[in-house]
Amino acid sequence: MKLLSASCLFINALLVILLIFIVIAQAGRDFYKILGVSKSANINQIKKAYRKLAKELHPDKNKGDEEATRKFQDLGAAYEVLSDAEKRKTYDRYGEEGLKDSMGGGSDPFSSFFGGDFNFFDFGGGGGRREERETPKGADVVMDLFVSLEELYSGNFVELVRNKVVYRPASGTRKCNCRQEMVTRQLGPGRFQMMQQQVCDECPNVKLSNEEKTLEVEIEPGMEDGQEQRFVAEGEPHVDGEPGDLRLRIRTMPHTVFERRGDDLYTNVTISLVDALVGFQMNITHLDGHQVHISRDKITWPGARMRKTGEGMPNYENNNLHGILYITFDVEFPKGEALDEEKRAQIRQIFDLEATKALAYNGLRGY
Repeated sequence: MKLLSASCLFINALLVILLIFIVIAQAGRDFYKILGVSKSANINQIKKAYRKLAKELHPDKNKGDEEATRKFQDLGAAYEVLSDAEKRKTYDRYGEEGLKDSMGGGSDPFSSFFGGDFNFFDFGGGGGRREERETPKGADVVMDLFVSLEELYSGNFVELVRNKVVYRPASGTRKCNCRQEMVTRQLGPGRFQMMQQQVCDECPNVKLSNEEKTLEVEIEPGMEDGQEQRFVAEGEPHVDGEPGDLRLRIRTMPHTVFERRGDDLYTNVTISLVDALVGFQMNITHLDGHQVHISRDKITWPGARMRKTGEGMPNYENNNLHGILYITFDVEFPKGEALDEEKRAQIRQIFDLEATKALAYNGLRGY
Protein backbone atom coordinates (compact mmCIF):
# COMPACT_ATOMS: atom_id res chain seq x y z
CA MET A 1 0.00 0.00 0.00
CA LYS A 2 2.86 2.39 0.85
CA LEU A 3 4.51 1.55 -2.45
CA LEU A 4 1.29 2.39 -4.34
CA SER A 5 0.97 5.67 -2.45
CA ALA A 6 4.55 6.60 -3.29
CA SER A 7 3.94 5.81 -6.94
CA CYS A 8 0.86 8.06 -6.98
CA LEU A 9 2.84 10.90 -5.43
CA PHE A 10 5.56 10.43 -8.01
CA ILE A 11 3.05 10.51 -10.90
CA ASN A 12 1.36 13.60 -9.45
CA ALA A 13 4.73 15.31 -9.21
CA LEU A 14 5.38 14.46 -12.84
CA LEU A 15 2.03 15.92 -13.86
CA VAL A 16 2.74 19.15 -11.98
CA ILE A 17 6.17 19.43 -13.62
CA LEU A 18 4.63 18.71 -17.03
CA LEU A 19 2.09 21.47 -16.43
CA ILE A 20 4.91 23.86 -15.53
CA PHE A 21 6.71 22.86 -18.72
CA ILE A 22 3.60 23.57 -20.84
CA VAL A 23 3.13 26.98 -19.23
CA ILE A 24 6.77 27.87 -19.86
CA ALA A 25 6.58 26.70 -23.46
CA GLN A 26 3.44 28.75 -24.12
CA ALA A 27 4.75 31.93 -22.48
CA GLY A 28 6.04 34.77 -24.61
CA ARG A 29 5.40 35.66 -28.25
CA ASP A 30 4.37 33.18 -30.93
CA PHE A 31 7.21 33.66 -33.42
CA TYR A 32 5.66 31.33 -36.00
CA LYS A 33 2.43 33.35 -35.93
CA ILE A 34 4.36 36.62 -36.22
CA LEU A 35 6.10 35.38 -39.39
CA GLY A 36 2.94 33.69 -40.67
CA VAL A 37 4.60 30.29 -41.18
CA SER A 38 3.94 26.79 -39.89
CA LYS A 39 6.12 25.10 -37.28
CA SER A 40 7.46 22.80 -39.99
CA ALA A 41 8.61 25.68 -42.22
CA ASN A 42 12.14 25.38 -43.58
CA ILE A 43 14.76 28.14 -43.49
CA ASN A 44 13.98 29.35 -47.02
CA GLN A 45 10.27 29.74 -46.20
CA ILE A 46 11.17 31.64 -43.04
CA LYS A 47 13.50 33.99 -44.93
CA LYS A 48 10.90 34.59 -47.64
CA ALA A 49 8.19 35.40 -45.09
CA TYR A 50 10.53 37.74 -43.22
CA ARG A 51 11.52 39.70 -46.33
CA LYS A 52 7.90 40.10 -47.40
CA LEU A 53 6.74 41.40 -44.01
CA ALA A 54 9.87 43.53 -43.51
CA LYS A 55 8.98 45.48 -46.65
CA GLU A 56 5.45 46.16 -45.35
CA LEU A 57 6.40 47.03 -41.77
CA HIS A 58 9.70 48.86 -42.28
CA PRO A 59 9.82 52.13 -40.27
CA ASP A 60 10.84 54.12 -43.36
CA LYS A 61 7.54 53.13 -44.94
CA ASN A 62 5.45 53.64 -41.78
CA LYS A 63 6.84 56.79 -40.20
CA GLY A 64 5.04 57.72 -37.00
CA ASP A 65 3.10 54.44 -36.85
CA GLU A 66 3.93 53.01 -33.41
CA GLU A 67 1.97 49.81 -34.06
CA ALA A 68 3.94 49.08 -37.24
CA THR A 69 7.18 49.80 -35.38
CA ARG A 70 6.26 47.34 -32.63
CA LYS A 71 5.35 44.67 -35.20
CA PHE A 72 8.62 45.30 -37.03
CA GLN A 73 10.55 44.74 -33.79
CA ASP A 74 8.60 41.53 -33.10
CA LEU A 75 9.33 40.44 -36.67
CA GLY A 76 13.07 40.96 -36.16
CA ALA A 77 13.03 38.98 -32.91
CA ALA A 78 11.08 36.14 -34.55
CA TYR A 79 13.49 35.96 -37.49
CA GLU A 80 16.56 36.05 -35.27
CA VAL A 81 15.34 32.98 -33.37
CA LEU A 82 13.75 30.89 -36.12
CA SER A 83 16.62 31.41 -38.59
CA ASP A 84 19.09 29.97 -36.06
CA ALA A 85 18.85 26.17 -35.71
CA GLU A 86 19.93 26.04 -32.04
CA LYS A 87 17.76 28.95 -30.91
CA ARG A 88 14.79 27.53 -32.80
CA LYS A 89 15.24 24.15 -31.11
CA THR A 90 15.31 25.81 -27.68
CA TYR A 91 12.28 27.96 -28.54
CA ASP A 92 10.28 24.95 -29.73
CA ARG A 93 10.92 23.19 -26.41
CA TYR A 94 10.70 26.00 -23.88
CA GLY A 95 9.21 29.03 -25.63
CA GLU A 96 10.59 32.56 -25.48
CA GLU A 97 11.13 32.34 -21.71
CA GLY A 98 13.46 29.41 -22.27
CA LEU A 99 15.59 31.58 -24.55
CA LYS A 100 15.87 34.23 -21.85
CA ASP A 101 16.84 31.69 -19.19
CA SER A 102 19.54 30.00 -21.22
CA MET A 103 20.40 31.70 -24.50
CA GLY A 104 21.80 29.23 -26.98
CA GLY A 105 21.42 26.13 -24.83
CA GLY A 106 18.10 25.92 -23.07
CA SER A 107 18.36 24.26 -19.68
CA ASP A 108 15.89 21.47 -19.11
CA PRO A 109 13.31 22.61 -16.49
CA PHE A 110 13.11 19.00 -15.20
CA SER A 111 16.83 18.77 -14.48
CA SER A 112 16.52 21.07 -11.46
CA PHE A 113 14.08 18.62 -9.90
CA PHE A 114 16.00 15.44 -10.61
CA GLY A 115 19.60 16.63 -10.62
CA GLY A 116 20.40 15.90 -14.25
CA ASP A 117 19.04 14.93 -17.62
CA PHE A 118 15.68 13.26 -16.96
CA ASN A 119 14.08 11.35 -19.76
CA PHE A 120 10.59 10.76 -18.40
CA PHE A 121 9.59 8.72 -21.40
CA ASP A 122 12.23 6.10 -20.69
CA PHE A 123 10.87 3.84 -17.94
CA GLY A 124 12.75 0.78 -19.17
CA GLY A 125 15.26 -1.09 -17.12
CA GLY A 126 18.73 0.22 -16.64
CA GLY A 127 17.90 3.89 -17.04
CA GLY A 128 20.41 4.25 -19.86
CA ARG A 129 19.83 5.68 -23.31
CA ARG A 130 19.84 3.53 -26.37
CA GLU A 131 22.23 4.62 -29.04
CA GLU A 132 20.41 5.26 -32.27
CA ARG A 133 22.09 3.99 -35.36
CA GLU A 134 22.84 6.81 -37.77
CA THR A 135 20.89 6.51 -41.01
CA PRO A 136 23.26 6.33 -43.98
CA LYS A 137 22.82 8.98 -46.62
CA GLY A 138 23.72 9.25 -50.28
CA ALA A 139 26.11 11.85 -51.65
CA ASP A 140 24.98 15.43 -52.22
CA VAL A 141 24.85 16.66 -55.80
CA VAL A 142 26.27 20.18 -56.21
CA MET A 143 25.44 22.10 -59.41
CA ASP A 144 26.08 25.65 -60.59
CA LEU A 145 22.95 27.57 -61.51
CA PHE A 146 23.75 30.52 -63.79
CA VAL A 147 21.33 33.41 -63.39
CA SER A 148 21.16 36.93 -64.78
CA LEU A 149 21.77 40.10 -62.80
CA GLU A 150 18.17 41.10 -63.54
CA GLU A 151 16.92 37.97 -61.77
CA LEU A 152 19.12 38.64 -58.75
CA TYR A 153 17.80 42.21 -58.60
CA SER A 154 14.06 41.51 -58.89
CA GLY A 155 13.82 37.82 -58.00
CA ASN A 156 12.44 35.04 -60.17
CA PHE A 157 11.24 31.44 -60.22
CA VAL A 158 13.13 29.03 -62.47
CA GLU A 159 11.93 25.57 -63.45
CA LEU A 160 14.62 22.90 -63.51
CA VAL A 161 14.11 19.38 -64.89
CA ARG A 162 15.98 16.89 -62.68
CA ASN A 163 16.74 13.46 -64.12
CA LYS A 164 17.97 11.24 -61.33
CA VAL A 165 18.51 7.59 -60.41
CA VAL A 166 16.24 6.12 -57.72
CA TYR A 167 15.78 2.70 -56.12
CA ARG A 168 12.54 0.86 -56.88
CA PRO A 169 11.19 -2.33 -55.22
CA ALA A 170 12.18 -5.58 -56.90
CA SER A 171 11.48 -9.25 -56.28
CA GLY A 172 13.45 -11.20 -53.69
CA THR A 173 15.43 -10.08 -50.65
CA ARG A 174 18.94 -8.89 -49.96
CA LYS A 175 21.28 -8.40 -47.03
CA CYS A 176 21.14 -4.83 -45.69
CA ASN A 177 22.16 -2.68 -42.73
CA CYS A 178 25.26 -4.79 -42.22
CA ARG A 179 27.22 -3.92 -39.09
CA GLN A 180 29.79 -5.27 -36.64
CA GLU A 181 28.38 -6.48 -33.32
CA MET A 182 29.81 -8.26 -30.30
CA VAL A 183 28.32 -11.74 -29.77
CA THR A 184 28.86 -14.27 -26.98
CA ARG A 185 29.55 -17.92 -27.84
CA GLN A 186 29.54 -20.74 -25.27
CA LEU A 187 32.64 -22.90 -25.55
CA GLY A 188 31.72 -25.32 -22.79
CA PRO A 189 30.37 -25.52 -19.26
CA GLY A 190 31.07 -22.15 -17.69
CA ARG A 191 33.24 -21.05 -20.62
CA PHE A 192 32.22 -18.19 -22.89
CA GLN A 193 33.94 -16.21 -25.61
CA MET A 194 33.04 -12.76 -26.88
CA MET A 195 33.82 -12.05 -30.50
CA GLN A 196 32.94 -9.52 -33.17
CA GLN A 197 31.05 -10.59 -36.25
CA GLN A 198 29.11 -9.05 -39.07
CA VAL A 199 25.35 -8.97 -38.62
CA CYS A 200 22.99 -8.15 -41.49
CA ASP A 201 19.25 -7.68 -41.83
CA GLU A 202 17.02 -9.09 -44.55
CA CYS A 203 15.49 -6.32 -46.67
CA PRO A 204 13.30 -6.30 -49.78
CA ASN A 205 15.31 -6.23 -52.97
CA VAL A 206 15.62 -3.04 -55.03
CA LYS A 207 16.61 -2.03 -58.54
CA LEU A 208 17.82 1.20 -60.10
CA SER A 209 15.60 3.23 -62.42
CA ASN A 210 15.51 6.75 -63.86
CA GLU A 211 13.05 9.35 -62.65
CA GLU A 212 12.35 12.78 -64.11
CA LYS A 213 11.10 15.54 -61.86
CA THR A 214 10.49 19.26 -62.33
CA LEU A 215 11.87 21.45 -59.54
CA GLU A 216 10.96 25.08 -59.00
CA VAL A 217 13.94 27.14 -57.88
CA GLU A 218 13.37 30.54 -56.28
CA ILE A 219 15.96 33.18 -57.15
CA GLU A 220 15.66 35.51 -54.18
CA PRO A 221 16.43 39.24 -54.56
CA GLY A 222 19.95 40.07 -53.41
CA MET A 223 21.38 36.55 -53.52
CA GLU A 224 25.12 36.43 -54.07
CA ASP A 225 27.55 34.14 -55.85
CA GLY A 226 28.12 30.96 -53.89
CA GLN A 227 24.80 30.94 -52.05
CA GLU A 228 22.94 27.67 -52.30
CA GLN A 229 19.38 26.50 -52.66
CA ARG A 230 19.01 23.03 -51.13
CA PHE A 231 16.50 20.41 -52.25
CA VAL A 232 16.28 17.64 -49.65
CA ALA A 233 16.47 14.03 -50.89
CA GLU A 234 17.11 15.06 -54.51
CA GLY A 235 20.74 13.90 -54.54
CA GLU A 236 22.37 10.50 -55.03
CA PRO A 237 20.45 7.50 -53.63
CA HIS A 238 21.71 5.15 -50.93
CA VAL A 239 20.66 1.53 -51.08
CA ASP A 240 20.33 1.22 -47.28
CA GLY A 241 19.46 4.77 -46.35
CA GLU A 242 18.18 8.11 -47.55
CA PRO A 243 19.11 10.01 -50.72
CA GLY A 244 21.49 12.93 -50.46
CA ASP A 245 20.49 16.51 -51.23
CA LEU A 246 20.66 18.59 -54.38
CA ARG A 247 22.54 21.84 -53.78
CA LEU A 248 22.21 24.51 -56.45
CA ARG A 249 25.00 27.07 -56.21
CA ILE A 250 24.21 30.55 -57.55
CA ARG A 251 26.52 31.88 -60.28
CA THR A 252 26.00 35.33 -61.84
CA MET A 253 26.27 35.66 -65.60
CA PRO A 254 28.31 38.63 -66.91
CA HIS A 255 26.22 41.72 -67.67
CA THR A 256 26.74 44.13 -70.55
CA VAL A 257 25.95 47.30 -68.56
CA PHE A 258 26.40 46.71 -64.83
CA GLU A 259 29.01 45.04 -62.64
CA ARG A 260 28.12 43.91 -59.14
CA ARG A 261 30.41 44.21 -56.12
CA GLY A 262 28.59 43.17 -52.96
CA ASP A 263 25.40 45.25 -52.82
CA ASP A 264 26.87 48.00 -55.04
CA LEU A 265 26.58 48.33 -58.82
CA TYR A 266 29.11 49.89 -61.18
CA THR A 267 28.64 51.15 -64.72
CA ASN A 268 30.40 53.37 -67.26
CA VAL A 269 28.75 56.12 -69.32
CA THR A 270 30.36 57.80 -72.32
CA ILE A 271 29.43 61.43 -72.98
CA SER A 272 30.44 63.84 -75.72
CA LEU A 273 33.06 66.54 -75.22
CA VAL A 274 30.34 69.18 -75.50
CA ASP A 275 28.31 67.52 -72.72
CA ALA A 276 31.44 67.22 -70.64
CA LEU A 277 32.02 70.97 -70.92
CA VAL A 278 28.52 72.45 -70.68
CA GLY A 279 26.66 69.81 -68.62
CA PHE A 280 23.98 67.29 -69.49
CA GLN A 281 20.87 65.39 -68.43
CA MET A 282 20.20 61.75 -69.22
CA ASN A 283 18.49 58.56 -68.00
CA ILE A 284 19.98 55.13 -67.40
CA THR A 285 17.71 52.09 -67.66
CA HIS A 286 18.07 50.02 -64.50
CA LEU A 287 17.90 46.23 -64.15
CA ASP A 288 14.14 46.20 -63.52
CA GLY A 289 13.39 48.78 -66.24
CA HIS A 290 13.00 51.90 -64.09
CA GLN A 291 14.88 55.04 -65.16
CA VAL A 292 17.70 56.53 -63.11
CA HIS A 293 17.95 60.26 -63.86
CA ILE A 294 21.42 61.83 -64.09
CA SER A 295 22.11 65.54 -64.41
CA ARG A 296 25.28 67.61 -64.17
CA ASP A 297 25.89 71.31 -64.85
CA LYS A 298 29.60 71.33 -64.09
CA ILE A 299 32.53 70.29 -66.24
CA THR A 300 32.93 66.51 -66.28
CA TRP A 301 36.43 65.14 -66.70
CA PRO A 302 37.30 61.61 -67.92
CA GLY A 303 37.13 59.25 -64.96
CA ALA A 304 34.76 61.42 -62.91
CA ARG A 305 32.45 59.31 -60.76
CA MET A 306 28.90 59.92 -59.54
CA ARG A 307 27.12 58.12 -56.70
CA LYS A 308 23.40 57.30 -56.74
CA THR A 309 22.45 56.14 -53.25
CA GLY A 310 19.77 53.47 -53.05
CA GLU A 311 20.14 52.42 -56.69
CA GLY A 312 22.37 49.40 -56.07
CA MET A 313 21.40 45.77 -55.45
CA PRO A 314 18.84 44.90 -52.77
CA ASN A 315 20.29 43.52 -49.56
CA TYR A 316 19.57 39.79 -49.24
CA GLU A 317 18.56 39.93 -45.58
CA ASN A 318 16.51 43.12 -45.90
CA ASN A 319 15.26 44.00 -49.37
CA ASN A 320 14.31 47.49 -48.18
CA LEU A 321 18.01 48.34 -48.13
CA HIS A 322 19.87 48.90 -51.41
CA GLY A 323 23.50 49.51 -52.22
CA ILE A 324 24.98 52.37 -54.23
CA LEU A 325 25.15 52.78 -58.00
CA TYR A 326 28.54 54.17 -59.06
CA ILE A 327 28.65 55.81 -62.51
CA THR A 328 32.05 56.50 -64.06
CA PHE A 329 32.15 58.90 -67.02
CA ASP A 330 34.23 58.58 -70.15
CA VAL A 331 34.55 61.53 -72.53
CA GLU A 332 34.48 60.95 -76.27
CA PHE A 333 36.68 63.47 -78.08
CA PRO A 334 35.70 64.53 -81.61
CA LYS A 335 37.63 63.04 -84.49
CA GLY A 336 38.54 65.12 -87.51
CA GLU A 337 40.94 67.68 -88.90
CA ALA A 338 42.86 70.11 -86.74
CA LEU A 339 41.16 73.31 -85.61
CA ASP A 340 42.05 76.56 -87.34
CA GLU A 341 43.90 79.27 -85.48
CA GLU A 342 40.78 81.36 -84.80
CA LYS A 343 39.02 78.47 -83.02
CA ARG A 344 42.14 77.66 -81.09
CA ALA A 345 42.34 81.22 -79.87
CA GLN A 346 38.67 81.11 -78.80
CA ILE A 347 39.22 77.91 -76.83
CA ARG A 348 42.30 79.38 -75.13
CA GLN A 349 40.31 82.45 -74.22
CA ILE A 350 37.39 80.45 -72.83
CA PHE A 351 39.54 78.24 -70.64
CA ASP A 352 42.28 80.80 -69.97
CA LEU A 353 44.87 78.24 -71.02
CA GLU A 354 47.72 80.77 -71.07
CA ALA A 355 47.32 81.27 -67.32
CA THR A 356 47.56 77.55 -66.63
CA LYS A 357 50.15 76.69 -69.26
CA ALA A 358 52.96 76.68 -66.73
CA LEU A 359 51.19 73.94 -64.74
CA ALA A 360 50.87 71.60 -67.71
CA TYR A 361 53.73 69.10 -67.57
CA ASN A 362 54.48 65.39 -67.45
CA GLY A 363 55.82 63.64 -64.42
CA LEU A 364 55.32 64.14 -60.71
CA ARG A 365 54.33 67.43 -59.14
CA GLY A 366 57.31 69.41 -57.84
CA TYR A 367 57.45 71.18 -54.50
